[in-house]
Amino acid sequence: MRPRGHEGHNLGGIAWLRAGVLGANDGIVSTASLIVGVAAAHVSHANIVLTGVAGLVAGAMSMATGEYVSVHSQADTEAAILAQEKAELEGDFAGEILELTDIYTRRGLDRALAKKVADQLMAHDALGTHARDELGLSTTLSARPIQAAVTSACSFATGAAMPLAVAMLTPTQYLLVTTVGVSLLCLLGLGGLAAKVGGANVVTGAVRVTFWSALAMAVTASVGSLIGTLG
Repeated sequence: MRPRGHEGHNLGGIAWLRAGVLGANDGIVSTASLIVGVAAAHVSHANIVLTGVAGLVAGAMSMATGEYVSVHSQADTEAAILAQEKAELEGDFAGEILELTDIYTRRGLDRALAKKVADQLMAHDALGTHARDELGLSTTLSARPIQAAVTSACSFATGAAMPLAVAMLTPTQYLLVTTVGVSLLCLLGLGGLAAKVGGANVVTGAVRVTFWSALAMAVTASVGSLIGTLG
C-alpha cells in the first residue's frame, strides 16, 4: 500500500496542454483548408506554398493577439476584484471573517469549526484566502497574458507547419489529396489526445474533430474550385 502524501494534481499544466493541443488543431484545420482551397482553384505550386506560409504567420499572430487581449482583460478584472476585496478587508475585517465562516458552513462544516478555520486562515493570509474561497481565484489558474499569447502562437504555428510541409514536398497533382489525408490523420490523433486530456471519450472526440475538419476542407475546396472555374 503506497504512502498517502500530498497528491499534486497539476491542473494548470493540464489546462495549458489542452490549450496547446486545441491550438495545434486550429493550425492544421485553418492552414490545410487554405491550401486545399487555393489548390482547388488550380493555381501554381509556388502560389499554394506562399499562401500556406502567409496563413501560418497570419494565423499565429492573430491567435497571439486575440489571446493576449482576452487574457489581459481577464487579468485586469481579477486585479480590480482583488483590490475591492482588499479594501473590504481593511474596512471590516470582522465582517469578512463572518463571511468566510458562512462559506465554510455552507460547505458542510459545523459553525464552530468553520469559525476556527476562518480565523486561522485569515490570520495566515486574509486576501489569499478570500481570493480562493470567496472569489474562486488561485495562482495556479490566474491569467497570464504573455504566456497565453506565446502558447497560442506556438501551438498554432506547430499545427500549421504540418500541412505546409506536405504542400511544399508534394507534387502539384497529388497535393490536394495528400494534404487532406495527412491533415485528417493528424487531426484524428490530436482530437483523441484533446479528449483524453479533458477527460472525455477519446473515440468520440477524435471522430468529432475529424468530421468537422473534413467538412471545413470540403467547403473551402468547393469555393476554391468554383472561383477557379469562374476565373
